[in-house]
Amino acid sequence: MGRRLIALGHADPEISLVAAIERAGADVLGQDAGVLAGVGEIGLRLAPDWPRRADAVIDFSVPEAVEGVVAKCLEHKLPLVLATTGFGPEVAEQIHAASNQLPVCWAPSMSMTVNLTMKLVEIAGRALRDHPSGADVEIIERHHRFKEDSPSGTALAFGRIVADAMGQTTSAHGREGRPGARPHHEIGYHAVRTGDNPGEHTIIFGLLGETLELRVAASNRDCYAQGALVAARWLQGKPAGLYDMQDVLGLKSSVVGDR
Repeated sequence: MGRRLIALGHADPEISLVAAIERAGADVLGQDAGVLAGVGEIGLRLAPDWPRRADAVIDFSVPEAVEGVVAKCLEHKLPLVLATTGFGPEVAEQIHAASNQLPVCWAPSMSMTVNLTMKLVEIAGRALRDHPSGADVEIIERHHRFKEDSPSGTALAFGRIVADAMGQTTSAHGREGRPGARPHHEIGYHAVRTGDNPGEHTIIFGLLGETLELRVAASNRDCYAQGALVAARWLQGKPAGLYDMQDVLGLKSSVVGDR
């Protein structure tokens, strides 16, 4: 993701890359970021040093790095676009605390179509909440073989949206044996890990006699990098606070009435 951010950011005439940050001791330190990204030399070398001035920081790293990223952004007063997933509640609390001092855009997925699908899932959940036959919700996510967390942060975000709209109270992560009839208050999660799949999510609303499926899939990782760059632009001039891609896309107002 870092390499795609470099490539797409360098290609955008409205963006100036001021730092390409890598952990101390990494074997790519000192190399030209553009060469690593496949776009040729751009005069920006990977380093562990943080800039003291920048319009925004975009973090696509690993869960273990997020705490340090947040601390550096606080130290230098840098707006943050946070796209890393898989960290625990303690780090989440630090992000919430940081947003009292900085504008932070934190989203489980930077994809614009994923976030649009989240709004559609919310609409479907509210509309089907009181359907006479009841709606069973299952979430299937597919990712590449190297992904370490499961289910994906995006799948869990879809689940939270469904639960808020429909009231489910429990979840099941796959099924085996004889678990019995499916309880109505449950959301089912199913994680598939295969090849180089960059990300695919299907949210199934199963009713008696009909089924609604909402599916969103990436064909490459550029959608996540492009969304993060859009978010970084959107953060400019925003006051301290915790934002997400629904804010960036102007989707926070519901299309249907609240229940």
